[in-house]
Amino acid sequence: METLDYRFNGSTDVPFPRAAVLVGVLASGNLEVLLEPAALDGTMTVQVITAAQGFGSIWQAVIGDFARRHPLRDVRVSINDAGATPAVVSLRLDQAVQALTAGGGA
Repeated sequence: METLDYRFNGSTDVPFPRAAVLVGVLASGNLEVLLEPAALDGTMTVQVITAAQGFGSIWQAVIGDFARRHPLRDVRVSINDAGATPAVVSLRLDQAVQALTAGGGA
């Protein structure tokens, strides 16, 4: 297992309709994404827990792209990965933001 941690400055406030938003399923080739409100002084943190070791540069690129497209403020993002491809990671992250802004999720 490998744990990767990232922190980004945010500029977009998002109201949380619930305590958290959860999308995806932890299964082979997939992942789950949890978004939670957190007092982070306007930043967004992302923690990735993955069984696939040695892909830090790819995670950095995918998470960096997400942070540029969705500069969320005071949001903690947790990702539990089971070998998802970068395209699946991006789709799940976008799905989580969509669920958040639509008022859905866990």
